[in-house]
Amino acid sequence: MTLKQQKIDVTDRVVGKLKNGEIQLFLENESIGKIKLSDQMHVELDHHFEAEQQKIYQNVTVTEQPNAKYTDCDEGGWC
Repeated sequence: MTLKQQKIDVTDRVVGKLKNGEIQLFLENESIGKIKLSDQMHVELDHHFEAEQQKIYQNVTVTEQPNAKYTDCDEGGWC
């Protein structure tokens, strides 16, 4: 039996995570490298997303007072 080196295309299994001005690359949770980003990089994101200071944010609509009741429990209302 002999051993032979072979290349396997894993491109579609590689995941990138943005951190500290670089994209860290992972294959099945194993760090395999990084891509350093320059200050002139251009990030193009889908609607409702934005990049700011090397972070990515999603713009969402949230309830301001999620625990608000229809009536106040102390005033004889239901809770």
